Amino acid sequence: MPKIAVMGGRETVIGFKALGLDIFPVANGAEAHETLHRLTHQSEGEYAIIYIEETTASEIMSDIAKFKDKPSPAIILIPGRDGPIGLGQTALQEAVEKAVGSDIL
Repeated sequence: MPKIAVMGGRETVIGFKALGLDIFPVANGAEAHETLHRLTHQSEGEYAIIYIEETTASEIMSDIAKFKDKPSPAIILIPGRDGPIGLGQTALQEAVEKAVGSDIL
């Protein structure tokens, strides 16, 4: 059965453990790159959804872009404990525009 992973700063991801999600705390872009690679290649198909904290995602956008047109895993950006920085909203807006053909948000 596919699982859900949450990757980001320790303070952001720790609460998701109580929900039964697999958490992957990372401290920097290099750790985030390695963790995303491991989650998507070594465990191919194991994770259907990977939530990534926006601050962490900003350091590995080129890695995330590789999954933009793939159905799985779905990579979803979430705000961190300091609030949103706009990356998640931008990604959602681009996805809606691609699906609908115009910006309806």
